Amino acid sequence: MTNLSQNEQQPFCTTRDDQAPIFSTKGFINGEIKTFELEQYKGKWLLLFFYPSDFTPV
Repeated sequence: MTNLSQNEQQPFCTTRDDQAPIFSTKGFINGEIKTFELEQYKGKWLLLFFYPSDFTPV
């Protein structure tokens, strides 16, 4: 068990059936950069995928 000071936060780590935190992000779709908000998909199945080590456009 680690002791965290008040200014330190544990990284977010999710498990199956956890709800994702509310967020918005930009993505490239149909030749355009668009802003996506998690709220747009409320009540729908959604797969969140990211590859943080690669800055190359898909």
